[in-house]
Amino acid sequence: MDAPQSKSRDLDKLLLRSGNLVGPGFFPGTDLRDDIREYVRVLVVGAGGLGCELLKDLALSGFRNLDVIDMDRIEVTNLNRQFLFRLEDVGKPKAEVAAKRVMERVNGVEIKPHFSRIEDKELDFYNDFNIIALGLDSIEARRYINGVACGFLEYDEDDTPRSETIKPMVDGGTEGFKGHARVIVPGVTPCFECTIWLFPPQVKFPLCTLAETPRNAAHCIEYAHLIKWHEVHGGKSFDPDEPEHMKWVYDEAIKRAELFGIPGVTYSLTQGVVKNIIPAIASTNAIISAACALETLKIVSGCSKTLANYLTYNGGEGLHTKVTEFERDKECLVCGPGILIELDTSITLQKFIDMLEEHPKLLLSKASVKHGKDSLYMQAPPVLEEMHRPNQSKPLYDLMGRVEKDTVHVFGTALKNEEKQSSLTKLRVVFKEVDGVADMDTATLRVNSKRKTPL
Repeated sequence: MDAPQSKSRDLDKLLLRSGNLVGPGFFPGTDLRDDIREYVRVLVVGAGGLGCELLKDLALSGFRNLDVIDMDRIEVTNLNRQFLFRLEDVGKPKAEVAAKRVMERVNGVEIKPHFSRIEDKELDFYNDFNIIALGLDSIEARRYINGVACGFLEYDEDDTPRSETIKPMVDGGTEGFKGHARVIVPGVTPCFECTIWLFPPQVKFPLCTLAETPRNAAHCIEYAHLIKWHEVHGGKSFDPDEPEHMKWVYDEAIKRAELFGIPGVTYSLTQGVVKNIIPAIASTNAIISAACALETLKIVSGCSKTLANYLTYNGGEGLHTKVTEFERDKECLVCGPGILIELDTSITLQKFIDMLEEHPKLLLSKASVKHGKDSLYMQAPPVLEEMHRPNQSKPLYDLMGRVEKDTVHVFGTALKNEEKQSSLTKLRVVFKEVDGVADMDTATLRVNSKRKTPL
């Protein structure tokens, strides 16, 4: 009787033998396969349609140490494409249920769920992972994680990324029959911010159109959501996750549509417009997840050359897929060497925070400041703000250990595309009038985008 085939036989074909497309650091063998299982840690951000597929694919690709983070709870409308969830799971945290279901089906995998906002985690949390896989439907969330990963990046004196500080990411996204998968290696390939122009601006309707001349179902829904709700409910906040609130908006949108003879208002469309839900199809999620999982395996093992660097998929009419190699923006404020800030040693932390708000390329308000693993100032929660408040009057030079130059991370609210968004930025601080640092006759703050000599 033939011996049973190994459950990892397909994986073994990639990891146990060499080939023409392997990376320079690839050493095939069972040790590599076992090291991936035992030591590699992967964070999956998002446990929705794409996130569920990613968890399943990564677990079946030999990854045994997974974490997943998501702030949402399961809704009935999720059940048609987020295959890990059941009707009895409605109302439960997505991350917890997804982790439980995958562990039930794949022996040996350990998945730790995190039911929280990505902004609520300390930076050290993200630094513990070898690679981050994104299954998000939010541009702002992608920008935040991109900023976190790029914040770990350090450059040497020649502005070359230090390999030990690179935190790779694999990003996937779907919309109907379209999708993309991309590899982001900070400092080497374009980061999310380098190619932000790929994403079209969010559609916004003029209030005058909503109030006076609605022309389609979305106009009627937004009228009920943005105008009618506040007229009727005054200061009561609208909660998109509250079924009664959504039903009220739907009923008012129906009345508005009937008044102007506009067809097409449905409850599902109301949810989509109000919550800005991106339409998702299970098959597209599965295809993009497979591409992301494969790229994750290639990055950690070197078993093949990685994607260079942006895969697009379109299954709307037939099938079309291609890979585009985008170029990195060497002056990117997120993945580049960073903004050089030159300060006097007497500048206090509060003065430094005020300067960030005035800087033309930062415009960062309510900033929190972190140096290495030490938080110098935290805007929230109140207990941490009170704890760090005494630092505001101290010189930043002293708080940073009286070093000549170093990197700090600042997190706050920045004005981008006329919208206030969370922003995490890396700054290189150089103190003037310190032995070994030349006195620079420049403005207190400047962007060092043309520098050729090392700090």
